[in-house]
Amino acid sequence: MAYVISDSCISCGTCADGCPVAAISSGDAQYTIDAETCISCGACAGVCPVSAISEE
Repeated sequence: MAYVISDSCISCGTCADGCPVAAISSGDAQYTIDAETCISCGACAGVCPVSAISEE
């Protein structure tokens, strides 16, 4: 399952830097994860400073 970013996102970009497949990009209000590209490795969730990322 792909990971998702909740409304708790503070748009710091740490998750995008930690994604090994570049599945995370800056959205209008917060960062978003492309479910098709996400390999469900959890690297993004591990580096998020506000725990805004979880498995869908």
